[in-house]
Amino acid sequence: MPRVDKNSSPPPTTAQVLRRFRLVFNAVKTHFQQVEKSAGVGGAQLWALSVIHAQPGMGVNDLAKSMDIHQTTASNLVRALVKMEMVQTERIGPDRRTVQLYVLPAGQRVLKKAPGPFAGVLPQALSQLDTATLTRLDHDLGLLLALLDADESAANIPLAHM
Repeated sequence: MPRVDKNSSPPPTTAQVLRRFRLVFNAVKTHFQQVEKSAGVGGAQLWALSVIHAQPGMGVNDLAKSMDIHQTTASNLVRALVKMEMVQTERIGPDRRTVQLYVLPAGQRVLKKAPGPFAGVLPQALSQLDTATLTRLDHDLGLLLALLDADESAANIPLAHM
């Protein structure tokens, strides 16, 4: 007869775990809605703006690496920010094909009134987890993604765009 530990809780049910995923998705969605309402820009745009502000003169490829997104996605974000006159591009140096990015006063005003964290609540929360927890979570999500047969190309799409 198996021994039952009176102090341990029963294993979670599928419904319990599903509810936790819903809570995570809702927290992310709510944050991005608050960002858009108070700042007037989308969550990914705000994140890009904050990265450019922190590293003036960076290029689009550097922005993509900093945000862990595809270069084309970063280019589209920059194009939108330039169109809204929040970011300026300059071609300085010997290679005139590369651009340097700078936040304009309108972008600085948006950053001042926008709620943080700029990268979003999920990256912020994940950054607060210890290495062992992140490793376990990564492994377990990998198992779940294999069962879902998930499209790997979606890994580099910002959550705010989903």
